[in-house]
Amino acid sequence: MTTAVKNKRLELRFEKWDRNGNGRIERSDLEAEARRILEAFGESPSTPQGRALVESFTSTFEYLAERAGVGRDGALDRRQFTEVIEAEVFKGGDAGFGRVVRPMIQAILNVCDTDGDGEVSPDEFAKWLGAAGVSRAKAQESFRLIDTNGNGSLTVDELVAAVKAYHFGTLDVPLLG
Repeated sequence: MTTAVKNKRLELRFEKWDRNGNGRIERSDLEAEARRILEAFGESPSTPQGRALVESFTSTFEYLAERAGVGRDGALDRRQFTEVIEAEVFKGGDAGFGRVVRPMIQAILNVCDTDGDGEVSPDEFAKWLGAAGVSRAKAQESFRLIDTNGNGSLTVDELVAAVKAYHFGTLDVPLLG
């Protein structure tokens, strides 16, 4: 992994989550991101899965904001965002990704998992990535790369590993919306 790749991907994540484009990530930005995912799946924010998804995004924001020293109601600028992700996620390795990323991935999986089998099928995955503007062909290619055990479905563990691999520059499949 190169620092340049990791930094570029963090920059892209910042831009994606800065939904209102004001150069700061606020709780409302992550709420808007969660609602965009829910909308793509026709899921109401008032259902148990909808509430869990919004809560996972807002809890992640609150955790990162507290760790960055801006408080739960503050905002993260680019530098603060990069520093807190580096400290709380990247340096934490699997534990950091498990603490910060896994709850969001699990909540997204619960929304995407329209057949209720606890995993993401190729069609469910294509719908998820389609909500992020990824073509069906690219989603299918990405699915094959992420499905490390080759069983035709994705688990939360495979998805968390994919997010980690993306940010460390070993996989070119952006997830999390």
